[in-house]
Amino acid sequence: MTPESGSGPRPSHFDERGQVHMVDVGQKPETERAAIASGRVRMADPTREVLFRGAAAKGDVLAVARVAGIQAAKRTGELIPLCHPLPLTEVRVNFEEREDGIAVEAEARTVGRTGVEMEALTAVSVACLTVYDMLKAIDRGMEIQDVRLERKSGGRSGLWRRGS
Repeated sequence: MTPESGSGPRPSHFDERGQVHMVDVGQKPETERAAIASGRVRMADPTREVLFRGAAAKGDVLAVARVAGIQAAKRTGELIPLCHPLPLTEVRVNFEEREDGIAVEAEARTVGRTGVEMEALTAVSVACLTVYDMLKAIDRGMEIQDVRLERKSGGRSGLWRRGS
């Protein structure tokens, strides 16, 4: 189904001929924008103990995963085809031990014409993948779960929060 074959408004990433394009945000005002995303890695108890004791054979898993998440947020425009490259003003990646593994949260901020939801989601995704990569030798059964947007602010649509 092409965009022009359906009824209703044309999706924003398609032009009048149905061709994919990057949305022009040049006329939008610059505003402060922020987004928070979360995810988790479920793992066996012995794996969680290795992680939080800092005893992984590959080194400091959380430090490497934090840097990987920050780096990924900065490269989101290269990874997601129609995302605009953004000048990020801040990216934070945090971890919290959970009974069944680890929770990951990332916050991305910018002053710009488009939001940073994809940057926060990319940071969480890559941080989770890095945890998996660094611990897979002891637990290939780990599961990356619940990667999702929790909050976004700025722009025309303003504040959005999961559950509200």
